[in-house]
Amino acid sequence: MIILFDLDGTLIDSTEAILESFAVAFESFGVAVPKDALIEAEIGHPLDVMFMTLGVAEEKVWDYVHAYKMHYRKISCEKTILLLEAREAVELASKHATLGVVTTKTAKYSIELLEHMGLMHYFEVLIGREDVKNPKPDPEPIYKALSALPSDTSKCWMIGDTCMDMNAAKAAGVESVAVTCGYGTEEILQKCTTNIHKNALEAVRYITII
Repeated sequence: MIILFDLDGTLIDSTEAILESFAVAFESFGVAVPKDALIEAEIGHPLDVMFMTLGVAEEKVWDYVHAYKMHYRKISCEKTILLLEAREAVELASKHATLGVVTTKTAKYSIELLEHMGLMHYFEVLIGREDVKNPKPDPEPIYKALSALPSDTSKCWMIGDTCMDMNAAKAAGVESVAVTCGYGTEEILQKCTTNIHKNALEAVRYITII
């Protein structure tokens, strides 16, 4: 069996680091910083998409992304925490399945975060934004993760906190479980799945007792 995890809102909370890095990016170009709620509503999308949604012109997006990353890399480990029972979720999942991470975060920083938290060794593969042309909700990141794993891919689950995770899983033909500990509310998640749990540990328990 394979269990793939989303990162932000599923295993980690990097909201403080994300908001601070967005503020630095906008301020570095002398532009008013959007309200936190507007930024938080876009977390889970790739950075370029987030900046465009927040009003940045397409031709300037990658300048903003660069400014964001230069600050984020300095503070990400310090200002990111594991979500409640996330460590237990990964430890339990590792006893039953081969594990991977599929995220729209930059893979380099994601690996650094998970190493800092002492969890990276549990994962056989990590697919980040720079590893694919089409991020979630496209199935490409899940396909790429599965292609890198030697285990039986006929029993595969995706755990995530947004409908992008659920829709990517559906498009890839794998099972999925949504969690409400992140950026997607239960009301929103009900629009894309009926399989909803409180956090990653509950999701893993559900998967492993089936």
